[in-house]
Amino acid sequence: MRTFEDYLSKLGTMRPNIYIDGKKINRNDPQLMGPMNNIKLTFDLAREDKYKGLVTATSHLSGREINRFTHIHRSVDDLLRKQEMTRTLCRLTPACIQRCMGADMLNAMSVFTHEIDQAKGTDYYPRFLEYLKYFQDNDLVGCAGQTDVKGDRKLRPHQQQDPDLYLRVVERGKGGIIVRGAKAHNSIAAYADEILVTPTRLLTKEEADWAVAFAIPADAPGIRQVVVTASPRQRKRLQAPVAEFGSCHSLTIFDDTFIPWERVFMCGEWELGGRAASLFALYHRHSYTGCKPAYTDLLMGSTALVAEYNGVEGAQHINHKLADLISVAELVYGAGIAAAVKSKVSSSGTYIPDVVFCNVGRRHAGENLYHEYQILCDVAGGLPATLPYEEDFYNEEVGPFLHKYIMRKSGISADKQHRCFRMIHDLIGSSFGAHRQIAGLHGGGSPIMEVIAILSNYDLKKRKEIARYMAGIEKEPNI
Repeated sequence: MRTFEDYLSKLGTMRPNIYIDGKKINRNDPQLMGPMNNIKLTFDLAREDKYKGLVTATSHLSGREINRFTHIHRSVDDLLRKQEMTRTLCRLTPACIQRCMGADMLNAMSVFTHEIDQAKGTDYYPRFLEYLKYFQDNDLVGCAGQTDVKGDRKLRPHQQQDPDLYLRVVERGKGGIIVRGAKAHNSIAAYADEILVTPTRLLTKEEADWAVAFAIPADAPGIRQVVVTASPRQRKRLQAPVAEFGSCHSLTIFDDTFIPWERVFMCGEWELGGRAASLFALYHRHSYTGCKPAYTDLLMGSTALVAEYNGVEGAQHINHKLADLISVAELVYGAGIAAAVKSKVSSSGTYIPDVVFCNVGRRHAGENLYHEYQILCDVAGGLPATLPYEEDFYNEEVGPFLHKYIMRKSGISADKQHRCFRMIHDLIGSSFGAHRQIAGLHGGGSPIMEVIAILSNYDLKKRKEIARYMAGIEKEPNI
């Protein structure tokens, strides 16, 4: 397994193709370091005895110890440990652990490549296994490139005025394929080793060119990344973990990019395009049942802390709000546990979490997201939005006044009060906080997709049979 230093060293050798604010930058640019600290956790903790077996796993290919973020789920226990790992690591960052995107895409590919081979007589699964060996042996960081820019939402890919609004194959040759298009909302792409691409939706027979899946180095010729980052305001004096992390997302442009055949895992099999898309979403929503409860843990703890500092801890209305937060965190986490326990093994031997439990957990998290922020905002009051800048607290003239008037409950120092409200500002009153809210709602797919997944996989017919039985319309149902 690599160290974080090994990872940074390799990034330093990659071709500069990252653009931020109109400028091309290298991957060691300071603007990327906050977001990369999330990745650092995945390397550092894998080397600690405390996390052995949680952040590490045994490869089913080589039998060697590997980072769990490169692992394929081969049992219910693998899915449970992945979820526990995600919540554990996400409790150490206010953003997300980020590396789950690549892991979730690897698991999706390990399923749909085998299914395509069974249906079409292709050889994608053996190709994928060779690629997986390379990925695990080098402890790589993967980015999931799934969401197309989509153009006019009323039109299908082949109906768009510009066919490149969904990524597509524009040429097939002896050595590989050439693709053109863009993938949006690509978390961690700017500092990933590899970009793993699948279709974004169900496809029709007219859309074989859009049915493409592959893996490519993130700095390959023909790839440009236009990147936005979101991090809390840099601290000058009040150093704190909340300000050391961040997030980063890319619009990844494929400008006639060559993909060698050994890295192509779908090419024209339109019938399974939707299957590939839904599998990644499913695995990622299962990961979400680990990361979202961890973020609720932070919002919950911040709510309890600021209530204590304000002198209102134990008040009935505060306890009710904390119970709401506890209910969200543990119901979402419980749905993830159920999804793992109720998982099914695929034809390739990879375990697939239960679709309904994954999606009800993710939907419950998304529907309650803004209520969680409302609770913290309500209890904290208006100060997170109007808190003076950090340096003002250390100004010789006004600083003493700020320390005097930030005081609340006796026995809680001005420094602790300042740190508490500075953190809450980062969580709910900053551009970073706004980013976390949008990502919390749309990460893993927009809410309507969860509704579609639930309704398309839930047996309502059986429930109607129960109702007809209870009404005396039919005999006892087969339950």
